[in-house]
Amino acid sequence: MSTTTTTLINKNAAKSAVSETEKDPVLSYDINIPYVSLSNETSEATPYPPYLPAWDPIWFDPLPPFEFSDPALRVKDKTKPNLVTPNVKVSPIQPGLGSIVEGIDLCNLTNTGKDELALLIAERKVVAFPNQSAFLDAGPAFQQEFMKYFGKPNYQPVSGTVRGFPGFHIIHRNGNKEEIARFLQHKSTTTLWHQDVSYEIQPPGYVMLGLLQGPEVGGDTVFAATDTAYKRLSPKLQVFLDDLVATHSSANMINHTRLAKGLVRKDPVATAHPLVRVHPVTGEKCLFINGEFITRIHGLKEGETKTIMEFLLSISSWATTSR
Repeated sequence: MSTTTTTLINKNAAKSAVSETEKDPVLSYDINIPYVSLSNETSEATPYPPYLPAWDPIWFDPLPPFEFSDPALRVKDKTKPNLVTPNVKVSPIQPGLGSIVEGIDLCNLTNTGKDELALLIAERKVVAFPNQSAFLDAGPAFQQEFMKYFGKPNYQPVSGTVRGFPGFHIIHRNGNKEEIARFLQHKSTTTLWHQDVSYEIQPPGYVMLGLLQGPEVGGDTVFAATDTAYKRLSPKLQVFLDDLVATHSSANMINHTRLAKGLVRKDPVATAHPLVRVHPVTGEKCLFINGEFITRIHGLKEGETKTIMEFLLSISSWATTSR
């Protein structure tokens, strides 16, 4: 059993860490992570005030390595009878990526059903559950306990969280057009291909994304099937990539946040991961890549790393689905 140490940061330092000045406006690292506290007016404008981003000054030490067994490996009946009951409908979004599950109440899912859900996620990569208002209204304590069944919570270093539940990563736009315009002065798009905290020694195996409020048009989240991308490569290129290792680092994100006087809860982490990984449940090979955290590929020159990464990200973006 491993533990995570939390330490309160000095209050005066924390205040200065989240402050902004008119002379030096903050440019967010991610447009969905504004480094500002929210006003009472903002809290009153949403039916979900507990989920507005909180910036509690808490410090997290690195999570030590731990033993993990994927719950999908416990499933004996691959038809998933405890998940896919007669009233449940599972529909594919794309042939090789994504499914919609209707007619199920996540609040009442048994442990056996959760194991089967893990298997479905392993098979389909992304699973969407519409009409889950009861689950969304159940609150962060219930939702955190639900997700703990699938693994240990990860505490992100720079993002706003739910107060008292730092395992939540809040994606929030406050409608500040000036901030968005300033962001786009430096970047061409607000879209960024990434994998959640891939720089960790043990990145998350499961991530739950819940939509509380969103725009009537736009706001899509796009997922890429990197197993499909790998399968489309030539055998010779597959063999070449199979032996490569890449360094994933959070240093750029951490350093940017500190320069922007944002709140940082962790020191930078850098970890070497294989460029091609084997899924522990399906045995499929997939590209373990992203455009945010990979800093180098071991044994290759800088230009070679850049060229290979651009190519792999390009073919991965072809195997996508939006939801």
